Amino acid sequence: MDTLQAIVLAIIEGITEFLPVSSTGHMIIASSFFGIAQEDFTKLFTIVIQLGTILSVVVLYFKRFFQSIDFYFKLLVAFIPAVVFGLLLSDYIDELLESPVTVAVSLIIGGFILLKVDDWFGDGETTEISYPTAFKIGLYQCLAMIPGVSRSGASIVGGMSQKLTRTSAAEFSFFLAVPTMLGATLKKSYDYYQAGFTLTGEQINLLIIGNVVGFLVALLAIKTFIDYLGKHGFKVFGYYRIVIGALVLVVHYFVGPLTVI
Repeated sequence: MDTLQAIVLAIIEGITEFLPVSSTGHMIIASSFFGIAQEDFTKLFTIVIQLGTILSVVVLYFKRFFQSIDFYFKLLVAFIPAVVFGLLLSDYIDELLESPVTVAVSLIIGGFILLKVDDWFGDGETTEISYPTAFKIGLYQCLAMIPGVSRSGASIVGGMSQKLTRTSAAEFSFFLAVPTMLGATLKKSYDYYQAGFTLTGEQINLLIIGNVVGFLVALLAIKTFIDYLGKHGFKVFGYYRIVIGALVLVVHYFVGPLTVI
């Protein structure tokens, strides 16, 4: 991985992490295009730079993170399913992370769901999140262990299924990203440490660049997304997912595997 590739991947991460389009899916597609998807450092990079994006949530919603102890307990309840399923399915998930086809199919299926989610749930009725609601949102989030599903998309739909407003569901999804992505980063880093993987000075610099770029881009992406979502809903994201997923399948089967560069 070179500096330009690191910056491109970080921009993609910052834009897509909090949109219902699957940041992991886009990172797999982009890294496959660069021909670096199967490199150990690429897999570590795509996880670790999430620290920059979750920091953007803390900065934008700083006061919300100090509103009550109850807030943290609800995040913990929602986080538990990801811990359980993440530990149980870790090896299988790593295999799926190398498959652009899995990403493409997930993008298309998720796209059709987003086309209908506003019709199914409307704009919700409440902004209050109970403990059972938090746990159910956490279960929905686990669907994103399949690359291409979208962590934010799954958890937002989960919130809307519990009659939360679009904005409230989206914001809780952002908050839930903090423990989920922090946990994933720490686990992946520990796994690489246990395997004897050491970082070079250049790789450390790439991680720093990736986190800074991801943080700055995510700040803008979150603010833009919340404004757009409240006014227009999910349909544009559904169409986008379907188009991108279809393009990936066409390229993969009619042009060749995504290892162009």
